[in-house]
Amino acid sequence: MPYSIMLDAGHGGKDPGAVSAGRQEKDDTLRLTLMVGEILQDRGVDVEYTRTTDIYETPVEKAMEANAAGVDYFVSIHRNSTPDEKGPSGVESLVYDLSGVKYEMAQDINEQLEAVGFVNRGVQARPNLAVLRRTKMPAVLVEVGFINSDTDNQLLDENMRDIAEAIAEGILDTLEYEGELGGGTAGTLQGGPHYRVQAGAYRNRTYAQRLMEELMEYDIPAYIDDSGPFYLVQIGDYRNLDEAAAMEQRVKRAGYPAVIVKLPS
Repeated sequence: MPYSIMLDAGHGGKDPGAVSAGRQEKDDTLRLTLMVGEILQDRGVDVEYTRTTDIYETPVEKAMEANAAGVDYFVSIHRNSTPDEKGPSGVESLVYDLSGVKYEMAQDINEQLEAVGFVNRGVQARPNLAVLRRTKMPAVLVEVGFINSDTDNQLLDENMRDIAEAIAEGILDTLEYEGELGGGTAGTLQGGPHYRVQAGAYRNRTYAQRLMEELMEYDIPAYIDDSGPFYLVQIGDYRNLDEAAAMEQRVKRAGYPAVIVKLPS
C-alpha cells in the first residue's frame, strides 16, 4: 500500500502570511505545494491538500483535516521572514521535537534544498505550532527561504521546479519509497541505508551499561556501540523505517528518550 501525505500550502485567503515588496507568502506556497504534490503523485504517493486555491483555514482546522483524512505524514510549506529589510537567507524546517521520523524527514528535505542552492539553517523544535502539535501523524513545516531576501526570492523564481523536486525527494528519501523508485515494496529498504534507535550517548561506559541493563529489563534488546568516541546505547539494525519507528515508540513508552539514527548502506 502506498504512503499517503497531506500537503499544506501555508496561509491563504484573508491571511497573506509574510509580505515583502508586494510579494505574499500565500501565493508562493500554493504554487510550490501544488508542484510538490504533482511530483509525489507521479512517484506513487497518495497526496491530499489542505487547499488548492486561495482560501483560508486556521492552523487547527488544517491539523484536524489531516487527522480526519488518516494520512501517514503532514508537510506544511511556508516562506520565512524577519523584521529586517535585508534579513538572513536560507531554509529551515520545524518539527514538534527533534526525534523520530519527522526529524529525519526535516533533515532530508533541508539537505535536498541545500543542494539546490539554499543555505541550510537546520531543523528547529517548535512544539507551540498547531500544525505540529495537533496533528496525529509525523509533521514537518518547511520554511523555503526568506521572503524579504532578494537572494532567496531569485533562487525560488528561477528554480521553482527544481525546488519542488528537492522537497519531494527529501520526503521520498525518508520514506525510501520503493514502489516507483526501485521496484520493491513501499516502505522497504533494499540495499539502502539502515536505522537504529538510540537511547543515550555517554563518555563513561558505566552510565551506558546502566541504561542498557534498564532497557533490557523491559525486554528491549539494547546494546552498546563503542566504535566511536562515545558509548552509544542503541537498539536494532533495521532496514525498514516503520520497524525502527515502532521500536522508538516502545522505548519512549518505557519512559526513556529515543531517536532514530540513519546509517549509510
